[in-house]
Amino acid sequence: MEQTFPANKVQQWLNENLPMWRLRNGYLLRVYKTGNWRLTLMIANAIGYLAEAADHHPELILNYPSVEVHLETHSAGGITRKDYELASKIEEIVQWYPAEGSALTGVKKENWLKTK
Repeated sequence: MEQTFPANKVQQWLNENLPMWRLRNGYLLRVYKTGNWRLTLMIANAIGYLAEAADHHPELILNYPSVEVHLETHSAGGITRKDYELASKIEEIVQWYPAEGSALTGVKKENWLKTK
């Protein structure tokens, strides 16, 4: 069985590594404010790809203006390294945007994902 981490260690790890994520009711929680259905679906599909590739599947709640991600390792009964690693990869991919001066210009950033 995989090692689970106590709530205080999980919170410390989140504070240091993923400050926009929260610990709630035994799972990692992140809400991405999208502002539109198109971006909600794009994010859900990106997370779906990562989850399937990792064989670790979060609960996703989709709404017109947001995607809510819940992560825990059900088989271990808590938060494990799997959750940390998948949450980190989700954050990296969802927050990615072309860099200033890149050949990839992207859409207007103000029309993209809300940061909070």
